Amino acid sequence: MSVYQSLYPKLDAIGLEQWSMQLRQTIPAKLSEDGHGKMTGWQTALAALPNITPTLINLKDQVQIGSSADIVDEDRDTFSENLKAFHPWRKGPYDLFGIELNTEWRSDWKWDRLLPHIQPLAGRKILDIGGGNGYHGWRMLGEGAELVLGIDPTLVFVMQYQVMQRYIGDSNHYVLPIGIEDLPEKLNCFDTVFSMGVLYHRRSPLDHLYELRACLRSGGELVLETLIIEGEEGVTLMPEGRYAKMRNVWFFPTIPTMELWLRRCGFKDVRCVDINTTSIEEQRPTKWMTFESLADFLDPDDHSKTIEGHPAPVRAIFTAIAP
Repeated sequence: MSVYQSLYPKLDAIGLEQWSMQLRQTIPAKLSEDGHGKMTGWQTALAALPNITPTLINLKDQVQIGSSADIVDEDRDTFSENLKAFHPWRKGPYDLFGIELNTEWRSDWKWDRLLPHIQPLAGRKILDIGGGNGYHGWRMLGEGAELVLGIDPTLVFVMQYQVMQRYIGDSNHYVLPIGIEDLPEKLNCFDTVFSMGVLYHRRSPLDHLYELRACLRSGGELVLETLIIEGEEGVTLMPEGRYAKMRNVWFFPTIPTMELWLRRCGFKDVRCVDINTTSIEEQRPTKWMTFESLADFLDPDDHSKTIEGHPAPVRAIFTAIAP
């Protein structure tokens, strides 16, 4: 049975019947063989994972599923190879039956930086835009969230979520294979909306902020992380070509500019709660993500600059309240 089957009644119960009906068609289509050339291989690898009941699940302090004692040693290598079929593993880390999935990003570091500054998540309905494989969604569940919906159009990340869901088996967290453009207009129902590492990929940052506002109920909280640059209000960087070898980047605001954007889009109580220079310890290649990573994107002689000569990545986290 599809891991999404239990989602539809939940959406119906909160008045989103039309979206529920739409997703019943959209999700199978996105996850079909026509949706991605590797889908058959991913589905085969998912089906080949061993049936193990974890003796523990810890989502509060980390994402730990089971222990090494839950799987016999002779099956561990086969299990590990099956997991590598879902390469690249970018967000984590995960501890899955003693197998350490040391992902490209230390997403737990970001989580530790933002958690003290946001409204408590217990009992809240949460939307995580561009949430990748759902790592932060699991941590939200560990904080007592009532419902977490992650969305990400990158299908390998959705399949990674399904790997974890196979063993966690929690019907309150889903990663949907869609982008923000696939959301209905004016949902106005989420208590918290996360948008982390998305804004600079949007051609119109203000339109993105209005989209996020439309997902929140009145008084709901936006948690937004984006790349920023130093400078005064009104200043932005728009790279003419690539930034850190990325093509699809558009606007990097200063902190005062980002705060102005949020206020102009109607948000209240706008705050910048964290500023962090991304380090090569926080984002790096591992055996679970063997492609180029941050060190390859920086000037080898001056890590304060990207390989193109722009300021190296600095990320800021903002919180704001929907009117």
